[in-house]
Amino acid sequence: MVELLERKIRMRARQIYHERGQAEGQDVEDWVRAESEVLQSSILAPLWNTRQERELVEE
Repeated sequence: MVELLERKIRMRARQIYHERGQAEGQDVEDWVRAESEVLQSSILAPLWNTRQERELVEE
């Protein structure tokens, strides 16, 4: 399952990169955005949302 999620994240990050005109230097931002989008739409969404809420409280 982890491999499938990672593959989906990688594909989405690549799409974001292309949508931005393939500008270099934002690979981490692309990955984080892709990770967020993929996890929010997966069966792991409840766990992802709990983690995000916890991080907001800690800030």
